Amino acid sequence: MALLSVNDINVYYGAIHAIKGVSFEVNEGEIVTLIGANGAGKSTTLKTISGLLRSRTGDITFQDQSITGIPAHKLITRGLAQVPEGRAIFLQMTVEENLEMGAYTRPNSEIEAGLKNVYEHFPRLEERKKQIAGTLSGGEQQMLAMGRALMSAPKLLMMDEPSMGLAPILVDEIFEIIKTLHKAGTTILLVEQNAQMALSVADRGYVLETGRIVTSGTGEELLKDESVKKAYLGG
Repeated sequence: MALLSVNDINVYYGAIHAIKGVSFEVNEGEIVTLIGANGAGKSTTLKTISGLLRSRTGDITFQDQSITGIPAHKLITRGLAQVPEGRAIFLQMTVEENLEMGAYTRPNSEIEAGLKNVYEHFPRLEERKKQIAGTLSGGEQQMLAMGRALMSAPKLLMMDEPSMGLAPILVDEIFEIIKTLHKAGTTILLVEQNAQMALSVADRGYVLETGRIVTSGTGEELLKDESVKKAYLGG
């Protein structure tokens, strides 16, 4: 049974038709990735799912209920959280204050357990919990953005370009964390320009080109697909 179903969405920026009839599913317990070049529509698709943009057609269902037209802040209470492109942490707050902001929909009685869970996944954040977030490294800021999203106890975690701007060694570390979160039971929808890394951790993937899905398959199948290798994997 699909946790998330995206059915025939069409999204426009003014007269520009950015997303053209996109449909796909994310099943509970999966990592599903959307890959494609800059401008292919990956981030626009995530923003439409999370309620920041509206589709002119189709429907989006989450846990068998339509979420089309529901504002982004209300979707968090339904169990859908997004780690935004560029991280968008609160730079003047401490690490722990950022994490507590991520739990604003949760009862106060659950915050301590939420922090414990995040610190287990991200020990470095516990070491820096009193540090101002703007003084963290890029990799640590990405960990903080991921931890903040986890504080809402999401049923689906959507991640937009988590490796952007990071050194290769930090990219490896972030993807190891993604695999750990998945093993712990988190369902993940991953948008990522680093197709090699994304497909290596994904159960399934979809390839977007100019707003359309042109290819789909398991992560392993897409890694071996000659057209995907040529376009996105340097093959």
